[in-house]
Amino acid sequence: MTDIRIKPTAEMTAYELLEVMRARVAVFVVEQRCLYQEVDGKDAVAVHVMLRRAGQLVAYARIVPHDDGVHMSFGRVLVVQSARHEHLATGVVKEALLALAERYPDMPVKIQAQLYLQAFYEGFGFSAISDPYLEDGIPHVDMVLTEPA
Repeated sequence: MTDIRIKPTAEMTAYELLEVMRARVAVFVVEQRCLYQEVDGKDAVAVHVMLRRAGQLVAYARIVPHDDGVHMSFGRVLVVQSARHEHLATGVVKEALLALAERYPDMPVKIQAQLYLQAFYEGFGFSAISDPYLEDGIPHVDMVLTEPA
């Protein structure tokens, strides 16, 4: 049974926040060998989508205003290593999109997707709007939600 928690940073417990930060660093800094400031200023205003099983974080995404000031966005989508290949990324993206629709119904959605995940996000109604580019040494593409799934 998966428990879904959606909370702004200010409502998270210290344990939840530490668990999220630990998982994000494990995936995006250590596994992907990407040196960057993983915990950033956006975390102060973020809404965190956490999927938990047996009391442990198994999948996660972060909702934030997009840098362009026009769109909302989500990112930092992850599944912990022990829960990979269970389609939990699909579940956490669906929950993030539901939270966006509920909390920001009039805001368009734009994301920065790792290029290898472009088809995955197209399955949710996103369309690429940029050529591929490098972000922290990883190929990315900008995408907007055009047809909500």
